[in-house]
Amino acid sequence: MTILAIRVVGDPVLRTPAEKVTRFDARLHRLVQDMHQTMDQVQGVGLAGPQVGSSLRLFVYHVGDERGTVCNPVLDLSPAAELPEDPGSEGCLSVPGLGFRLPRPAAVLLTGQDEHGEPLRIEAEGLLARCFQHETDHLDGTLYIDKLQQPERREAMAALRDPRFAGHAGQVTAQRSTAVGSAFGLGAGA
Repeated sequence: MTILAIRVVGDPVLRTPAEKVTRFDARLHRLVQDMHQTMDQVQGVGLAGPQVGSSLRLFVYHVGDERGTVCNPVLDLSPAAELPEDPGSEGCLSVPGLGFRLPRPAAVLLTGQDEHGEPLRIEAEGLLARCFQHETDHLDGTLYIDKLQQPERREAMAALRDPRFAGHAGQVTAQRSTAVGSAFGLGAGA
């Protein structure tokens, strides 16, 4: 397995909608294993295909005791209709060092497929629901910073324009590249 390079804001793959997974083969299984290892290495709770340069509609997650892979996710937000919105904060491995308050629906119903093409149906609340929404956004070419409201959006845009952000993002990438078997710095994606 390989630790994959995580793409950082500014990389066009993060803004490109991903394509449906249609082949559940050895190549996909290898990508999924590498994504899980990469997510674990950087202590993330989720990682989407575009974040590692793959334009496939898939993500991996590890939230508490819940761990898995989702291909071709579809979110139903209706389970949140009876619940108050979750006012929590978010960060992103592709926007290193920044975190902002981003209200999201507190519950979701996710359907899709696992890495073998088998149907999935997961009811999620709290952090798991937030993770599913965040990672599905990545598959649509959307970053969490795109969904921020004022004044958080203004703060995020100012932080991204600050020359120190580019320096920090470079340092994070360099630190990540020290992992054994890493594809960081080699231009490898998926």
